[in-house]
Amino acid sequence: MLHSCRQHRRSFLADMGMGFTGLALGAMLSKDGVVRANDDPTWQPPTGQPHFTPKAKNVIWLFMNGGVSHMESFDPKPELTKYAGKSINETPYADVQNPEKLKLARVTVINDANGQQRNKIYPLQVGYRKYGESGIELSDWVPHVGSCVDDIAVIRSMWTTDDNHGAQTQFHSGRHMLDGEFPTLGAWVDYGLGSLNDNLPQFISMGNREYWNAKDGHYLGPAHDAIPIRVDPTNPLDFGKPARHLTERQQQVAFDLVGQLNRQRGVEYPNDPALAARIKAYELAFRMQTSVPETLDFASETQDIHQLYGLDNPATKEFGMQMLACRRLVERGVRFIQVQHGAGGAGAWDAHGGLKANHTKNFESVDKPVAGLLKDLKQRGLLDSTLVIFASEFGRTPGTQGSDGRDHHIFGFSVWMAGGGIKGGVVHGSTDEIGFHAVENRHYVTDIHATILHQMGLDSRRLEVPGRKRLDIDHGQVIQEIIA
Repeated sequence: MLHSCRQHRRSFLADMGMGFTGLALGAMLSKDGVVRANDDPTWQPPTGQPHFTPKAKNVIWLFMNGGVSHMESFDPKPELTKYAGKSINETPYADVQNPEKLKLARVTVINDANGQQRNKIYPLQVGYRKYGESGIELSDWVPHVGSCVDDIAVIRSMWTTDDNHGAQTQFHSGRHMLDGEFPTLGAWVDYGLGSLNDNLPQFISMGNREYWNAKDGHYLGPAHDAIPIRVDPTNPLDFGKPARHLTERQQQVAFDLVGQLNRQRGVEYPNDPALAARIKAYELAFRMQTSVPETLDFASETQDIHQLYGLDNPATKEFGMQMLACRRLVERGVRFIQVQHGAGGAGAWDAHGGLKANHTKNFESVDKPVAGLLKDLKQRGLLDSTLVIFASEFGRTPGTQGSDGRDHHIFGFSVWMAGGGIKGGVVHGSTDEIGFHAVENRHYVTDIHATILHQMGLDSRRLEVPGRKRLDIDHGQVIQEIIA
């Protein structure tokens, strides 16, 4: 006999057995408004659908920790070699140090006792040439990426405000780390869009992350933190397999029991985002025991693919494995993959001294694997729907630090994007003749965020949550000029 009275939805969930997975429960709790307190009756949580027709389904976010020199990579400046050894004031570009131009943040201009600048113009440490049919000039350190330049939009006019390595957090979240903790771009994408594969996380991180950049969800909740994985099919993630051997039946019984307890607890404490995330993560982890090792097992890949990514070379093998994992994860429907290269301390790219040796080694590690990723995505028809971003927290100074390095530089640096509806073979924006300031089509880091969200079919303003009004600059401006 059917009861005419309506059963409360939360009670219904509490009574359900294995039929309701943690993922389904998390989604329903979110739609009920119980994951996050909501006093705004007009607010609607994300539906998991894009706000408008997207041009991209996936994002691969490649981040070089420490600060890549834009002048020795994607924005060559021959004037540095021409005026090498001179102070900036001794060049035609002394005006770049005008206080009005430096008001965004401090810059180190070191003077001796006589008021003369001690940091001199430092020459380019590598050659450069034109690449592709587009003829874009890039460094000799990136010949493999250069071979893909006709699929790339180089943005040479980035700026930021944190002149220390907290700028890594700023590039990911759009806010200075002293402002507090804010969701990263990957968390917003994960929050706004539904799953493409319920057997894999929708937001994955590879590579080490420093404590100031270790989490993503923040006020969106821990359910939107990236899940860290290692490119090792025998041990891809922490706690990804039982501590001791269990039969499939034993695992199922334990999973069933813990799932029921978690669901009962979720009804008692419906406003606990950590609990909702735990329920979701527990069930996903159960399915990932099979899906993740299979994804990271490259045995089925051809020798040509191994060579394309540089798996046959010790210098490129580690990062090449991460890039091949990115392609396989995209194929299987992971939305957002962020890869941190060179984490540890300030970051491996932080070349205050020995810049030539530092960047030679780092580019040798990443250039071929990144190009391999672009070529492989393209040959499989995946590049059109996958956005690839290559970024670093800031650039490096045109002047020398010590005898053979460059300091942090926030006033002008480069980022590039490819795929996902982005024009190829174009340069957008510019810095001045010595790479000091972004002077044309200047872009704060959230303009990159806005462009990515736009290509994913998301309006960041429609993703805002009650009580967390974002600044206009947090949303950024879409870089329309690079959109195909």
